[in-house]
Amino acid sequence: MTRYRIEKDLLGEREVPADALYGIHTVRGMENFPLSRRPVNPALIRAFGAVKLACARTNHELGWWDEPTFGAIETACCEMMQGTLDGHIVVDALQGGAGTSTNLNVNEVLANRALLLLGRETGDYGTISPLEDINLHQSTNDTYPTALKVAAIQRLRELEREVVALLEEFQDREKAFANIVKVGRTQLQDAVLITLGREMSAYAEAFGRDRWRIYKCEERLRVLNLGGTAVGTGLAAPRQYIFRVTEHLRSITGLGLARAENLVEATQNTDVFVEVSGILKACAANLLKTAGDLRLLASGPDAGIGELRLPPRQAGSSIMPGKVNPVIPEAVSQAAMAVMANDQAITMASSLGNLELNAFLPLIADSLLGSLDLLANACSIFRRLCVAGLEADEERCRRHVDGATATLTALVDRIGYSAAQEVAVEAAATGAGVRRVVIERGLLTAEDFDEMVSAESVTRLGSPLRKEKRNS
Repeated sequence: MTRYRIEKDLLGEREVPADALYGIHTVRGMENFPLSRRPVNPALIRAFGAVKLACARTNHELGWWDEPTFGAIETACCEMMQGTLDGHIVVDALQGGAGTSTNLNVNEVLANRALLLLGRETGDYGTISPLEDINLHQSTNDTYPTALKVAAIQRLRELEREVVALLEEFQDREKAFANIVKVGRTQLQDAVLITLGREMSAYAEAFGRDRWRIYKCEERLRVLNLGGTAVGTGLAAPRQYIFRVTEHLRSITGLGLARAENLVEATQNTDVFVEVSGILKACAANLLKTAGDLRLLASGPDAGIGELRLPPRQAGSSIMPGKVNPVIPEAVSQAAMAVMANDQAITMASSLGNLELNAFLPLIADSLLGSLDLLANACSIFRRLCVAGLEADEERCRRHVDGATATLTALVDRIGYSAAQEVAVEAAATGAGVRRVVIERGLLTAEDFDEMVSAESVTRLGSPLRKEKRNS
């Protein structure tokens, strides 16, 4: 049978499983907020471990705790940083109280883990208290947003690595497809000739911009309100603590963190998370557009555009034999759309804060870290399971070029607009390809035609100035 211990808070007593690292505040949080049925993001939990470690080291410097007690608290914080205590943070990701339930859950787990390290029983809060020791000189209102910023920076760096890898994969495809000429399209209609490699280069360039945005937006998250306690005035925290605690966190994380000059402002406002989310939304937009393009270019394969072949990943139908769907671009598209939805949630949550605090930080944290996870994972699977295995159907691209009236734009400089228009009419009426009609009419030789629709001709910037009279 489950054994219990009795814990007390200002509302009364509650039973807590005897071997649980959490305590009464966590129990109440679990009862009050069965909302998303999802746990707190692991990145936030591990960042909380770093924040609590910085606070503990600062307090120890200022004379709190003997060495064994501090050593146990420090070890517990390090374990949380490493992820070994993730399973003990059991409150819901979404909660009232601006993240108080998460902070209390963290405090209780660290206190009880430290007690076990000292050979004590869980719940022996006279020895190490979640509130009087682990939360010493702190508030949820400065530790929670600080942990969120640390977690976001760490996840941004992971996302940047994935975006760089994806753009490099598109650069590889650019080189592989450099000489494959195809019909470009605007408004989904045939336009002018381009190479498949140039299309790939455009995707790489877009993700290059995303990489730069992500790299730069880390700066927005480095300014912290740690030490400001409840409303940014530093109430109940020693002045020496306020000046030292961010330095310890910077040393622990290796991040370029700084204490805000105006701790009150930094506690009130969360617009920085809206700004970062906007950068993530831009990346999501590029992912959604690119994934959609690859699906379109691979459509068919027999009755569609079919210029690209995507790596086959799974059977596409329970009723249609041989069908293979573009499941990786579809999955990436859904991740991108979810990031866009998260951005709207972050925007609303940030703008609905009141006076000295934003009560909706849990939604901001869950949405922002969720977006970072989605984008990093989406870039990874897009690169590994789709882009790296892209193949071109060169013969299909060539047939499109030879047969499409769009090819005539590349010939106008030599044969003139009127002749090109006549070729278009005849090709449409007879079903003969443009190449065949042009050659049969004697407008160009086969060699001239092929030269004018070559990869070099269709990708150079502008057309060479021709002095000779064009054919009539």
